[in-house]
Amino acid sequence: MNMQQRIEQQLAALANVHLEVLDESHMHSRGLETHYKAVLVSEQFAGLNSVKRHQRVYATMADLMGQIHALAIHTYTPEEWAKVGAAPASPVCAGGGH
Repeated sequence: MNMQQRIEQQLAALANVHLEVLDESHMHSRGLETHYKAVLVSEQFAGLNSVKRHQRVYATMADLMGQIHALAIHTYTPEEWAKVGAAPASPVCAGGGH
């Protein structure tokens, strides 16, 4: 199982309406399986601010967080997702060993 699959497996515990994990390592200079983007849509995010939502994702990821360099997290409730329909594009790496 590769790292993307491991991340997907961990985050599935949040009972998501929608889950998308993208390996964006090719956009950075730190090598393979280092940079990921996660889009999560879950009722569990209702009533939580972005910090609390991210804390929930970090807690669910547990020890996997120490095995990757970066995880861009985009969290939505189903209602929010219905309005936006997509997470923002990731910025292009500016270099500097990211």
